[in-house]
Amino acid sequence: MPHKKPLVKTGLDLLVEENFARLKSKRVALLGHPASIDSRVRHLLDLCLDAGINIVRLFGAEHGFLGNAQDMETVSAHKDPRTGIDVISLYGKTEESLRVKPEQLKDVDVLVCDLQDVGSRYYTFAYTIAFAMRACAQTKTKCLVLDRPNPIGGVEVEGNDVLPAFSSFVGEYPVASRHGMTMGELATLFHHIDHSTCDLEVVWMHGWKRHMLFGDTGLPWAYPSPNMPTPDTALVYPGGCLFEGTNVSEGRGTTRPFELIGAPFIDPDRFAALTRSQELEGVALRPCWFTPKFQKHAGQLCGGVQIHVTRADVFRPLHTALALLWAARQFEGFDWRREPYEFVSDRLAIDLLFGDDRPRLALEADQDVSQVEELFVTGNKRFQELCRGAIWAGYRA
Repeated sequence: MPHKKPLVKTGLDLLVEENFARLKSKRVALLGHPASIDSRVRHLLDLCLDAGINIVRLFGAEHGFLGNAQDMETVSAHKDPRTGIDVISLYGKTEESLRVKPEQLKDVDVLVCDLQDVGSRYYTFAYTIAFAMRACAQTKTKCLVLDRPNPIGGVEVEGNDVLPAFSSFVGEYPVASRHGMTMGELATLFHHIDHSTCDLEVVWMHGWKRHMLFGDTGLPWAYPSPNMPTPDTALVYPGGCLFEGTNVSEGRGTTRPFELIGAPFIDPDRFAALTRSQELEGVALRPCWFTPKFQKHAGQLCGGVQIHVTRADVFRPLHTALALLWAARQFEGFDWRREPYEFVSDRLAIDLLFGDDRPRLALEADQDVSQVEELFVTGNKRFQELCRGAIWAGYRA
């Protein structure tokens, strides 16, 4: 069959078209991961080296430059195994390790950031870029962000923003749970919020429209983290990730992370029936059993459900997850995660994920999903007002 051209050109594709002209004769560092590929699945690092660009350093966000580390797994500094270039980890043993240090940029003219986001506030790569922008501002290093599609579309926005008392590495800025923005738009937003002096330039995509899901773009998918294997995973992630804040498995250790939700103490049929009582759209819940091979309940038989999205245009991942949380709380054995989460030990993980403790308190008071969602209205409006106009002007519906 003839090769079909993608409808969308990413920021990297556009750099390739210009033969990396804006990076010639510059000292360049790259912040990337395995999904930093062009439409012909060639990696950013290889493309830069082939074009004769002087790459002085590599940076790896959570999961590492190689993308092999599991969530919240420490990554150490190392050399890239193929090129021997030094890789600085931005996900080490301490919270301080998350931030680019100014001295790491003093011999860098341009920092190129090419990270695939998944459309959800909890995904940490956008904050890694934000922290890098702060360091760039101090060293007068240009920050070049290569834009990529929001795989779950740029129209729908779900959830509240983050209250200051609950900011963390899964919510550093007041962004909605499902934010509807591209990485370039997020970087622009953070630049605006920080009143940053960083020399930020975004290489905007060509051809992307806000209504597009990833499958509409014609681009190849490379998983940006070990538990984000497909665009289908990204679609459920703004809801499924909330289960990281509980003792219920979010499907890590299976082949369908964030689509499988369950625990040894859950009866699948009752779980599905309770969840369906909360008026869901665009989704079917299949009662099932699964055994995670690692992480929560590893080696134990879990009862639960698989989330099958039947209509992506009306499916609301956060609404669905709230229904699942409400239902999971009806089972003896349910609890919130009590261990430290993303370097935070003085607040519950679920509160960090919600960006607020009121949703948890409402669920503990056995309020239904519609009552919990009423708590999101003001924050959602705040976020959309913040983004209106110039921030979202790059792409039209």
